[in-house]
Amino acid sequence: MKVAVLTLGCKVNKYESDALIFKLKEMGFEATDKLEYADYYVINTCAVTNEAERKSRQMVERCRKFNENAKIFIMGCASQNRPLQFGEKANFVQGVANKLEIIKHFEELGSKIYDLPTVYEDDLYSAQTLTRAFIKIQDGCNNFCTYCIIPYLRGRSRSRSIESVAKEVEKLPNDVKEIVLVGIDVSDYQQDGKRALIDLLERLDTFNKRIRLSSMEDNLIDEDFVKRLSKLKNFCPHFHLSLQSGSDEVLKKMNRKYTTNDFMNSVKLIRKYFKNAGITTDVIAGFPTETEEDFKKSCEFIEKVEFSDLHIFPYSKREGTVASKIYKDLPKSIKNERVKVLEKIKKKDKLKFILQNDLVEILVEEEKDGVFYGYSKNYIKCKLLGNFQVGDIVKAKIIEPSLEATLCEKI
Repeated sequence: MKVAVLTLGCKVNKYESDALIFKLKEMGFEATDKLEYADYYVINTCAVTNEAERKSRQMVERCRKFNENAKIFIMGCASQNRPLQFGEKANFVQGVANKLEIIKHFEELGSKIYDLPTVYEDDLYSAQTLTRAFIKIQDGCNNFCTYCIIPYLRGRSRSRSIESVAKEVEKLPNDVKEIVLVGIDVSDYQQDGKRALIDLLERLDTFNKRIRLSSMEDNLIDEDFVKRLSKLKNFCPHFHLSLQSGSDEVLKKMNRKYTTNDFMNSVKLIRKYFKNAGITTDVIAGFPTETEEDFKKSCEFIEKVEFSDLHIFPYSKREGTVASKIYKDLPKSIKNERVKVLEKIKKKDKLKFILQNDLVEILVEEEKDGVFYGYSKNYIKCKLLGNFQVGDIVKAKIIEPSLEATLCEKI
């Protein structure tokens, strides 16, 4: 029997899907993460935006085109949020908890939404075969930003033990040259009730693999954390530091627990210890309370920071969040126009950041038509011409900057 496990959304979902594939193969199933003919389809859904939920529903129909008689199983955030939206289109529906349990329901019809866990579920293990491996270290979120539904779907923050993470990294094949630590709120990684992300990083630095953090919050950044981080030999200086808005008024309405001044101090601290750090961020365009003046302030602040890249999202109203209950949504045209303005800033600053770099160290991750692609330690996407192998780490100089993939030459 063949099972296709299809993933929408974040890197945490991808890790959990890979763990399911690993388990299925252990049980004798033929399993893949590709959308192709299969007897069973498992769709790991996303609910971060309305569009993500729509794509999750749409995936059911895409599966049917490959095999109209296939059995389809739904799990993840979209089904945790609204299980009935999948109706009779799926054979079985469950939520975000106990994802490996979906296998037990392969011959059933109906649904089962398990209670959200209060401790970290440490039964997931993903067999890694690529040069870069995602390692899940945390789940859940305690922040309750007014626009975000994820804390209601994923539950409260909970962390995996340092030794459990280390054991998984230790088992990785030599072909894996870089690990990316993922979670819903990696910054809140704790042990015994205390923040312990730097302790975990120091433990993982004993392995000969590049270490990258998927994202972090401003409250993680202080002198001790960044100073200890700078002493790690394998850490990749790429900080995805979530901003969301450059207006203090909007940040307050979002229930983001920092000011632009706090954020800028964190940026300065990072650059004090990491000269060419890549600092990327997320920005929401058109939050309901965002006035023209707020947006102007936000753009000015973003330009002042000079991010190496921006991930820009038009505000998406999510039923069940505080913002959806108390704020009136802005017209779509205003949100789209603000996205365009931010895209211009993004392109200008991204190119400026690339030009600030001369020499880079690239992990070669794929080859297409004789051209090799990978990322520098500070997260510049690069391309190389020549004779390389996937998995090579290449020291190179930048020849031709590009917003898509910067051309580099081995030195």
